[in-house]
Amino acid sequence: MARNKEGKQPLCPLEYGLDIFNGKWKTRIICLLGASGTLRYKEIRDNLDGLTDAVLAATLRDMVNDRIVDRRQYNEIPPRVEYSLSEKGASAHKILRSICCWAVRYCPLPEESLPPCKKVGGCPL
Repeated sequence: MARNKEGKQPLCPLEYGLDIFNGKWKTRIICLLGASGTLRYKEIRDNLDGLTDAVLAATLRDMVNDRIVDRRQYNEIPPRVEYSLSEKGASAHKILRSICCWAVRYCPLPEESLPPCKKVGGCPL
């Protein structure tokens, strides 16, 4: 069975799922790739304010290892690497959009928090 970042086995499938999405940036990257399709590293970084290169690289590495994101490297000069959601990631994107719709309905957010959500595909209410 999969182990979480602390090396412990999850107690249930829900704990496993929450561990996969743990971290400030993972859900945002899933939503961005779900709304935008395939993106290069710089395009991901440019769409997520406040994200450092070190954190983005580590987060993408974790997501590739968890098979949420597919990484495709081309044998070109200069090097080109593209990221997209895997089948597993696309199924997670649907869940996250449902959570977003729930939050819009039941947890009204201040207007200033909405622009990033609009940028990554918003909620089709």
